[in-house]
Amino acid sequence: MSSSTLILGGARSGKSRFAENIVIASGFDRHYIATGRAWDEEMRDRIDQHKADRGDLWTTHEEPLDLVGCLAANDGEGRAILVDCLTLWVTNLMMEERDVAAEFAALAAYLPLAKARLVIVSNEVGLGIVPENRMARDFRDHAGRLHQMIAADVADVYFIAAGLPLKMKG
Repeated sequence: MSSSTLILGGARSGKSRFAENIVIASGFDRHYIATGRAWDEEMRDRIDQHKADRGDLWTTHEEPLDLVGCLAANDGEGRAILVDCLTLWVTNLMMEERDVAAEFAALAAYLPLAKARLVIVSNEVGLGIVPENRMARDFRDHAGRLHQMIAADVADVYFIAAGLPLKMKG
């Protein structure tokens, strides 16, 4: 089992802030893998705001697709790596018509090998209404399967709501 942490919650629940605080408390060299893409001006503004909020004490890696490769390239003792977020990564994989199952399996296989302290953020999307179209349902299903895989392999799992953490595992 990996010593990593998975943090789940809804949009604007406080997941990223909670994850950042875990990394800061570790005292390790801080790395941030951002999986989001700036598809429009509003998303570009969100990304810029996240960077500004983190400040200069983080090394940021923007990687929308090759998450495992980016983790491997930046892994090492004395480092903490925050991945934000898995659901944006799932979206990118789907949009690029990648083999989602193979990508998920590669990530799950990598987690126990990591030397760095990994903190992984993702949006819980399975608590709402059933999506009206196939792509949205496929996305929800992929995210749910990925969350189950990662939760099984990490030491700690938190669910964040209204900025409050609920420890689910560990």
